[in-house]
Amino acid sequence: MPDDFQNTLYYGDNLHILKEYIEDESIDLIYLDPPFNSNQTYNVLFKETNGTNAASQIRAFEDTWHWDMAAASSFHSIMGSGGKTADALLSLERLLGHNDLMAYLAMMAPRLKELYRVLKSTGTIYLHCDNTAGHYLKILLDSIFGPENFVNEIIWQKIRTTKAQTIGFGKVHDSIFVYKKSDNPTFNQKFRQFDEGYINSHYTLDPETGRMIQLVSLLQGGQGPARKFGDLLLEPPTGMHWIWGQQRIDKAWAEGRIRFTSGGRPRKVQFLDEMRGDIIDDIWTDIYPINSQARERLGYPTQKPEALLERIILASSNEGDVVLDPFCGCGTTISIAQRLDRKWIGIDITHLAIALMNYRLKNSFPEKDLNYRIIGQPESLADAKILAAEDPYGFQWWVLGKFDAKLIEQKKGADKGIDGKLYFRSDKDQAGGYEQIIFSVKGGHVTVSQVRDLIGVIQREKASIGAFITLDSPTRPMREEAASAGFYQSKELGAKRYPRIQILTIEEILSGKKIDCPPYALNEGNVTIKRAPKVIKVKQKAKHANLDQF
Repeated sequence: MPDDFQNTLYYGDNLHILKEYIEDESIDLIYLDPPFNSNQTYNVLFKETNGTNAASQIRAFEDTWHWDMAAASSFHSIMGSGGKTADALLSLERLLGHNDLMAYLAMMAPRLKELYRVLKSTGTIYLHCDNTAGHYLKILLDSIFGPENFVNEIIWQKIRTTKAQTIGFGKVHDSIFVYKKSDNPTFNQKFRQFDEGYINSHYTLDPETGRMIQLVSLLQGGQGPARKFGDLLLEPPTGMHWIWGQQRIDKAWAEGRIRFTSGGRPRKVQFLDEMRGDIIDDIWTDIYPINSQARERLGYPTQKPEALLERIILASSNEGDVVLDPFCGCGTTISIAQRLDRKWIGIDITHLAIALMNYRLKNSFPEKDLNYRIIGQPESLADAKILAAEDPYGFQWWVLGKFDAKLIEQKKGADKGIDGKLYFRSDKDQAGGYEQIIFSVKGGHVTVSQVRDLIGVIQREKASIGAFITLDSPTRPMREEAASAGFYQSKELGAKRYPRIQILTIEEILSGKKIDCPPYALNEGNVTIKRAPKVIKVKQKAKHANLDQF
C-alpha cells in the first residue's frame, strides 16, 4: 500500500470497484457480510411519524439477487475462466437450478475471486453468513482459497431468545468462515475474561499476598528425572515428569511461586491478576446482538455489534494495516478500524449507505482529522445529471446526504413537494421542541408553481425553512416567489433572520454552499439520524495481565 494511502468510501458495485481501484495484495484483512435471504424484508433507517416504513428505503435494501441477465452473465464469465471455481459453480447450478440462490452464488463467485487477488499473502478473510447460503459459500471459498487454507467456522450466537418451533430447533446463530491466504497469516491470540463461576470454583484468596490464586500441578504424563525444590530432591510419580526444567524451577522457587500441598506435592502458584483469561475459541456466545435500546444501534439492516468487529480486527490485523469491507452498510467495520488505528476501505452500492457512513464518521470522531475521501458520488454537474437520469432515488439520497437529511416517501394522493426533512432542536439546551427544514429535490425541469407548492407545504407542516434543490438554474419568477415567503427567526438560536424559502442549485451545492440557517441546526442540533456514540480513546490497563514465563 503506498505511503500516501487515504481512507476511502467507494460508492458503486464492489466488483467494479475492486477491479478498477484496489491493487493486488494490498489488503491485510477483509470482513464481508453479503446479505442473502429470499424471504427477508429489512427494517429501515427511518419510520414516518405514524410508524410506517418508507418504501424507497425498503427498495434500497431489498436483496438484489435474482436470476436475470446479469446473474447469467456472471455465471458464464466464471465458466469461461475455468478452474476449480468454475467446476464448483457448475456443480451448484446442477444442484440448485436457476433461482435467486443460484443468482446470489453466481454473483458472489467473481467477487470472492477479486477479494482473493487483493488480499496480502499474510492476510485473512472473514465471510459472515447465515444458514441460508453458508454451506454453498464455503464450497466457493474452498475452490478459491483452497480447503487447506480454511481456518475456522466461527459460530456467533446472534439471538438470545427464540420461540418454540413447529419443526426443529430455534435458529440462533450465524457462521463466519475464516480463510487465510498462506501459511503465515497475521493472528493475535485473543482472550476473554474468566466468568465468575470459574473464578469462584478455581481461585481462592491468598492470605499471604491478598491476591486470588490457584495451585496448578507441575506434573504431566511421561517418565522424567528428579528435580530439586529448595533443599528437597523429589522424584515424580511413576509414569509422570515435572513440566519444568531445573533452571525454571529454581527461578520460580526464588520468587515464591511454588508451594507445597498438604500432601507434600509441589505446585505452581497462579495469580488471577496475571492471567489473560480463557483463550477465545470458535464459538462466540459472549458478544450480544444489538437490541432496540443499544447506544450503537443506528437502525440499519444487518447492523453488527461493534464488539464483533473489534474482536475480528484485533485478532487478524495490526495498527496501520488496511481493512476492507466490500458490503459495508452503515460502516461498523470502518468505524472500528478507525478507532483501532487501522487504515480502511469501505464499499457500498447505495447512496443511503454512503450518506450514513459519512454521517457516522463525522459524529463518532468529531475532534479528529479523519482524512478520508468518497469516490463514486457526483463531483460535477454532469455527474449529477447522469445520476438523476439513471437513479432518481439515488440522486435524492445523494442530495439529502449532503445535509444529513432523510428521504420522505410520498403517500399516494398526498400533496407533492416533500422529498426530505431535517429535524433540529429549537434550543441548544435540547429542552425545547423540534423544528423542520423541508427539502424539495428536483432533477428535471423546474417551474415557479413548484416553489409555490413548497411554500404551501411549509405553511401546512409549520416548518421553519424550505430548501428547493434543483439541477436547473431557477428562473427570476421562482426567486421572486421564494423571496415573498419572508423569513424565519429563532429567538433561542440567535436573532438573525433566515429566508424561509431558499433555492440552491446542484452546482452551488457542489461548490460548498449550505442552507442559510442557524449553524447549530445542521450540526449538534440535527436529530434527523440517530448518532453513533462519540469515540473516546482511553488507554486501559488489562484486568488480567500475563507472565508467559510462568
